[in-house]
Amino acid sequence: MSAVNDNPLTAYAVSVPAYAFEVQMTATPTLRRTALFDAHRNLGAKMVPFAGWEMPVQYPGGILAEHHAVRSGVGVFDISHMGQFEITGPDRNAFVNRVTCNDVSALEPGGVQYSAILTGEGTIVDDCTVYRFDDKLMIVVNASNTAKAWEHIVEQKGGINVRLKDISSEVGLLSVQGPHAEGVLQQLTATHLPDVAYYHFVTGKVAGAECFISRTGYTGEDGFELYCRERDTVKLWDAIIGGGAKPIGLGARDSLRTEMGYALYGNEIDENTTPLEAGLGWIVKLDKGSPFTGDSALKAQKHRGVTRKLIGFQLQGRGFPRHGYPVYHEGREVDVVRSGTMSPSLGVAIGTTYLPAAAAKVGTKFEVECRGERLPAEVVSRPFWKKGSARKGG
Repeated sequence: MSAVNDNPLTAYAVSVPAYAFEVQMTATPTLRRTALFDAHRNLGAKMVPFAGWEMPVQYPGGILAEHHAVRSGVGVFDISHMGQFEITGPDRNAFVNRVTCNDVSALEPGGVQYSAILTGEGTIVDDCTVYRFDDKLMIVVNASNTAKAWEHIVEQKGGINVRLKDISSEVGLLSVQGPHAEGVLQQLTATHLPDVAYYHFVTGKVAGAECFISRTGYTGEDGFELYCRERDTVKLWDAIIGGGAKPIGLGARDSLRTEMGYALYGNEIDENTTPLEAGLGWIVKLDKGSPFTGDSALKAQKHRGVTRKLIGFQLQGRGFPRHGYPVYHEGREVDVVRSGTMSPSLGVAIGTTYLPAAAAKVGTKFEVECRGERLPAEVVSRPFWKKGSARKGG
């Protein structure tokens, strides 16, 4: 999960040799800044508008170097623009089960769950993560969707005995990712990090700052997301950078998640797609024993079968599959490229799109129109990149 943007959408492209990155952004006169804005500027970051925030897209070494730093070492991302909602009260578990499609009752305290907030039609308001504490739950949403998701959740409160609080402005959030993430962080905390399982979290101090230490991420590498008080963000950032982590911007964050085939709101998923179409049926628990918003629509869709499916592809010709480029199957335009990049790890052009359900299988051939030329593409399995994958290109 990653922050994206409200409509209308425009694209901001940053190019480095043989690579490019597209940020979906909102044109807005007033951009918010995280507590690390000055730190990013001092490091020479290129700042761009992103989901209503002014965020670092890359640092002086460039996107390609940052991408490889995460795949081979450790990098740290500022993701403090994300939104967080706190839910307390005796009916908190039942309420969150109503407003999300996964099954909160399957979570033990200390557990994290990937889920989604849906419309009544079963389409996606936002994807999210749910954190279960002993006495509360926390829902983490994308930056551009914070206000929309908050309104959607509050509207469903009714007479349920819960207390809802938007704590987004109080929280700083850093993501430390890469095969050396645990080693770098272990120098800064007394918490025994090997005991923190994947998609679990603990409370502990990192560099003297009280944190929720979550073994989660959006890169396909081992890593942690650190939730701290907003006022502690700079101290925590400085300590992690001082411990050997490289600062990483949104450009490499996007190329890393694309190589893993992870969904990005506004690209692969939005209010026109359902989890079943997007290959996220595993987070939809239609049999969890309690109704949730959108469940009737998804039951009906599952019964009749989806008409399209999200797929990953590799471009066969020489081209760059940018977001929004037309996609053709059997001579008919069927969709657009949802995400596309020249994979830094593999050296080949990859992307995602939706194809008719009958064609959405590995090996299917179709075409992507790049700069007016239709280039051959082929459906491949996801994730595109797996540990140990060999680079195929120059």
